[in-house]
Amino acid sequence: MSDSIPHRHQAVPLALTALGVVYGDIGTSPLYALRECFHGEHLLRATPANVLGVLSLIFWALIVIISLKYLLLVMRADNRGEGGILALLALLNPWRARHGWGRMMTISLGLFGAALLYGDGAITPAISVLSAIEGLKVATPLLTPVVVPTTIAILIALFLLQKRGTAGIGALFGPVMIVWFATIALLGIRGITMAPEVLAAVNPLHAIRLFARDGMEGFLILGSVFLVVTGGEALYADMGHFGRPPIRLAWFACVLPALLLNYFGQGALLLRRPFEATEPFYHLAPSWALYPLVLLATAATIIASQAVISGAFSLTRQAVQLGMSPRMRIIQTSSEEIGQIYIPAVNWALMGATVALVTGFHTSSNLAAAYGVAVTTTMVITTVLIFAVMRKRWRWGLLSASSLTAVLLTVDLAFFAANMFKVEAGGWLPLAAGLALFVLMKTWYQGRELLSARLQENVIDLRTLMEKISFAPPIRVPGVAVFMSGRLNHAPPMLLHHLQHNQVLHETVVLLTVVTEDSPRVAAADRLELEDLSHGFYRLIARYGFMQSPNVPVLLRACEPLGLTIDPDEASYYLARETLIPTERVRGMPIWREKLFAFMVRNALQATAFYNLPPDRVVELGQQVEI
Repeated sequence: MSDSIPHRHQAVPLALTALGVVYGDIGTSPLYALRECFHGEHLLRATPANVLGVLSLIFWALIVIISLKYLLLVMRADNRGEGGILALLALLNPWRARHGWGRMMTISLGLFGAALLYGDGAITPAISVLSAIEGLKVATPLLTPVVVPTTIAILIALFLLQKRGTAGIGALFGPVMIVWFATIALLGIRGITMAPEVLAAVNPLHAIRLFARDGMEGFLILGSVFLVVTGGEALYADMGHFGRPPIRLAWFACVLPALLLNYFGQGALLLRRPFEATEPFYHLAPSWALYPLVLLATAATIIASQAVISGAFSLTRQAVQLGMSPRMRIIQTSSEEIGQIYIPAVNWALMGATVALVTGFHTSSNLAAAYGVAVTTTMVITTVLIFAVMRKRWRWGLLSASSLTAVLLTVDLAFFAANMFKVEAGGWLPLAAGLALFVLMKTWYQGRELLSARLQENVIDLRTLMEKISFAPPIRVPGVAVFMSGRLNHAPPMLLHHLQHNQVLHETVVLLTVVTEDSPRVAAADRLELEDLSHGFYRLIARYGFMQSPNVPVLLRACEPLGLTIDPDEASYYLARETLIPTERVRGMPIWREKLFAFMVRNALQATAFYNLPPDRVVELGQQVEI
């Protein structure tokens, strides 16, 4: 999406929609963020000086990390409108660089950052919905036993609805979140009237004095303060759906003022009634408004959860298209919105993880100890990668790029170090999950490179193949054969395998190469490139963006304007089925990773389904390959 919105009436509706999709996570942080500073793992006493110090940290965290870093800097690094850590990695394009330490380090950082986001995708629904339902305990302690079962029921229902798509519920995102932000702003104003002196926390000296006065305790509180910015990565990841101007408009015109008013309102409440630090958000509301507020908070957290789940689906499709994840079943749930997809494997994995988190941790305070570790690590990685973008893509000088990166890293690493103290209390969980996913993704990426190298050892180029066919023509039979080819200028190994064993070819042979570009999308007009190689051979190149899914029958029908008429339902599709044999005789990955890669290959979605091929027209040729 273009950065320039031509008319104001286009930016405002998009900004309203972005309130739910982009700001659902960070917008529901007031439910638990300030509470954790005075009632969490590394709590401070709710003295006036501490309250002002924490509020000052919250204020400047929102300004520096969200407003300056993400809204003004990181969102400039768009890959033709798309954002997110994999889009940022594709923008750097390390795959075309020469083999070396820097190339693999860049890829590894991007993979690890992406893997950590799945941990965030599991924790966000759990902590958000659980913190909303916990408002029932404020209304009456008698409802405490129903908090966890109700949360689990809501989460299961949410994941079960994913297969229907988000178009219906998506229409409600904006209006519900407008009501939510208006409500928390009004609650904040109500709180500020109790103690207007709370506004003095805007002065950063209060934060500095907190560190000077409380020492290590003041530093550790950064782990809880970080909860106010945990939705920062969502701003960047969802950029492709709305564009920069609507996201920035929604933040500065609505979200930031509402958040600040509410946090300052909670702080004012603590200045007057420090004993209510257990649930300062709900204590801001009058008693008659508690139940409606719980319902509204639940709706807002469901929206926040939905946005995170949809983000996990988009991240997975990017990973699959960029060759960083095995093929998975991807279902398009909307004929109008390309971003509306559903991935069953990811959905059920997230549901199981989320329900397990609620069951195991029981309260949002316990979950808060695990929350933030994965996100702050991803933010550090984003800062490192954005430095590479400054130098490589934007051509910034070393001094200017290093100076800005040093400032951002100082802030990021302070939060990162404070969050590391959460590891023992539960922060190990998203780190372990992220590390496991990182190993899987890197094994898949390196395994594909290794397998491709092994398959190319005995191949010949297309010119040599044409010469051989011209010198010794094989028997030709009527029909069309489509061979999937991974290399543009080389004959597919399965074609050579087929010729060697069957010694026959169809009258028309199409060598199809599906290329995933570094850009998010490729226009239909630029997708196909057809070349007549003679002797009935055609080379067809289909280009897709990493946010798109290939469909071979549709491609073949689109070849008619290019001079090649093919009935996709009558063509024969030849695919390779490699049986991998891990061995130490061939130089590659450690043997345990080769076995892991072989297992992943066996369980990946078959190419027939991934490319939407007619199953009854597919011919698979088996081949054993040592890796």
